Amino acid sequence: MSLVIPISPLTARQGLKENWQQFTLLVIINGFVGGMVGLERTILPQLAEQEFGIASKTAILSFIAVFGLTKAITNYFTGRLSNRLGRKNLLLVGWVFALPIPFMLIYATTWNHIVWANILLGLSQGLTWSSTVLMKIDLVGDKDRGFAMGLNEFSGYLAVGLVAFLSGLTATHFGITPYPFYLGIVISISGFVLTLFWVKDTLRFVLQESAKSVQEKVSKVFLETTLKNKTLSAVTQAGLVNNLNDGMMWGLLPVLLFGLHFPAAQVGILTAIYPAVWGISQLFTGKMADIYSKKAMLFQGMLVQGIAIICIPLSSNFYVLGLLSGVLGLGTALVYPTFLTTIAQVANPSQRAESIGTFRLWRDLGYVFGAIISGITADAFGILSAIFLIGGLTILSAIVIQVRMPSKT
Repeated sequence: MSLVIPISPLTARQGLKENWQQFTLLVIINGFVGGMVGLERTILPQLAEQEFGIASKTAILSFIAVFGLTKAITNYFTGRLSNRLGRKNLLLVGWVFALPIPFMLIYATTWNHIVWANILLGLSQGLTWSSTVLMKIDLVGDKDRGFAMGLNEFSGYLAVGLVAFLSGLTATHFGITPYPFYLGIVISISGFVLTLFWVKDTLRFVLQESAKSVQEKVSKVFLETTLKNKTLSAVTQAGLVNNLNDGMMWGLLPVLLFGLHFPAAQVGILTAIYPAVWGISQLFTGKMADIYSKKAMLFQGMLVQGIAIICIPLSSNFYVLGLLSGVLGLGTALVYPTFLTTIAQVANPSQRAESIGTFRLWRDLGYVFGAIISGITADAFGILSAIFLIGGLTILSAIVIQVRMPSKT
């Protein structure tokens, strides 16, 4: 796959300072991308039970499974096609898929309409989030790559938490539907307009970096990232497990909290703390990934996540649950920008997009596995058993990082 955009040394200088305007714009856009996910995070599990009478946890989590599967596959093809079609073009197409989503949620008359809306959400997120990640990596170069990923994930997941809180608050005062979904109309239109008129493509930066890179190319990027390369495969399995536990938290935490008779406003706060801390902390953990051992950060982050998840069912106190949600967010913040920074460091620049796409394929398949495993376990043995199981798998992933990843990483 060849790149055809010509190199211009004057316009292809990498660095955060040199490209701060485009970088800042992409950070803002990624906030809108995250907001589209936050729109559903508090509302949909409650909507399933109250509006559509769905009691099965497996059925409720079906919207997360289809979202994760669609996003995962889209991530992979975004990585493969981004060098050929351009990052901006794929970002713009992603926003086109996002535009009908809030209307589908507002006017849904069956649960199948919600599922179809989440297929579109998966397509949109795979295109938009992957494109903004790649464009930021292209812009900043090696020196500030971790910091750049921290800012990217900060904006996205802070928006997830903020919109989750706002949608829960809106639902408390005005009902579950339609008012909370009006936020999605504003978010999707804003993201589309900003991309169309102000975002510039970054392929020329990839050409320039590829010409100077000493990283070897590999013949089978998918196989190397998934299994063969010790660093890439260790990161990939941890990414899958990270989103496996996030899918469980997304689907079952609101159900658990409503079962404890917390009002919608408090459920909105508790479900927002985790992604908000996750987002804010990445301002710092992203930069840490440029300085400290990536292996140590990944191991510690996955371990902290697993312990926090296991502790959540042990309390019904609002403040303790808020603290545990914050600890879970901190553990996730340690690993999330570090995943992408590690892959960007190991992969050849010309193959980086495909390697990141492969990683993001497996990472977001974690939503599918998380929804299915936790849903079936919750239906068969109860919500608490599902949470304990996912927490144990997260700790096991930390052990895999410790054993498989080379110490020099």
